[in-house]
Parts: sequence; structure tokens; C-alpha cells
Amino acid sequence: MSKGPRRERKLEHYYRMAKRVGYRARSSFKLRQLNERYKLLKRGDVVVDLGAAPGGWLQVARERVGAEGFVLGVDLCPIAKLPYRNVVTLVADITKEATHELIKQNLPRAANVVLSDASPKISGVWSVDHARSIELSRAALAIAEAVLALGGRLLVKVFQGELFEDFVGEVREKFEFVKISKPPASRKRSAEAYLIAKRFKRI
Repeated sequence: MSKGPRRERKLEHYYRMAKRVGYRARSSFKLRQLNERYKLLKRGDVVVDLGAAPGGWLQVARERVGAEGFVLGVDLCPIAKLPYRNVVTLVADITKEATHELIKQNLPRAANVVLSDASPKISGVWSVDHARSIELSRAALAIAEAVLALGGRLLVKVFQGELFEDFVGEVREKFEFVKISKPPASRKRSAEAYLIAKRFKRI
């Protein structure tokens, strides 16, 4: 049997699970799996979720931080409201420096965690898509530097390619712990990887 049908069944499995538990996206399980392994989200945390539409990661983040925490979602597209007073969303461009201040103005205090599942609009030209992914990843890192408390955590999706190692090196300069991971809910052949960084040093 070819691997294609097995992969499709796996993706369909996560899609059905998302529908069953009320998540807005299959990608919610990527965050759940990464959080289970790396303990990124804690009760009472302040979380910034970049590229947050349609809101699946916001849902998981709110589950983990509870009513004591706060979750801010940022995306170019409006995000349908979630039924929690401590989940707020903004329409903004994460690649613009002005967005840093806008995010800070909407946080109750410095963030404990910055998440980014942002993806570029896929052109089909790999070198272009990879470069755009790195641009979004660097934008997430810049926001993390602007809004994270000392010791904070970062989770960012990156497309692997020739610029990948340089970006990982940039993150290592600012965090004490850096790992690359690919959760089971990701497509095996996808070039996406997730960079986990902990203990922000605020150089």
C-alpha cells in the first residue's frame, strides 16, 4: 500500500478530532503536542499568538492558561470572537514595527509566551516561499524581543531551507534553550518545522 492514503487518513483523523472537540483548525493538535512535550504554556500566562486566524491556537492557549491568564491573537484577517473575556484579537501586520507597540498596549503585562504559526501565501516557488517564511519568523522573533518578560518562551513555525540555520543561530543568541521539533500532526513531507525557545535572555 502506498504511503499517500495513510497520510491522508492521518490528516483526516486530526480534522475529525478538531471538529469533534470544537477546535477551529486541525493545527490545534500541533500546539497541543508541542506543549505536552516542551511545557510552553502555563496557567496564568500572558500569551501572544501571531498569525492566529482562524483561532485554533487561541483555543488551546486559553485552555492552558485558564481564566487567570490572557491571550492576544494577531492576524491580517479578522478572527471570529471566542467566548472568553481574556482572549482578545487584533487585525495587524506582524512584519510592521508599529505592531510591536500596538501589541504591548493590549497586554496586561509583559508576555510569558509568544506563539507563531504564521505562514506566507504559498507561491509554489520554493525559494520565494522559504524566504517569506523566514521573514515571518524573524518578525515573530522581533515581537518576542519587544514584548517578552525575562525568561519567556517562543514557539515559531519555520520552513526549512538554506536560510534556516542562520535564523536558528539568531534565536540561540537570545534564548538559553532552543530545539527544533515536528509534531505528529504535521504532514511528514512538509518542510515546516517548529522552533522552541525558552529562557529569554533580553540581551
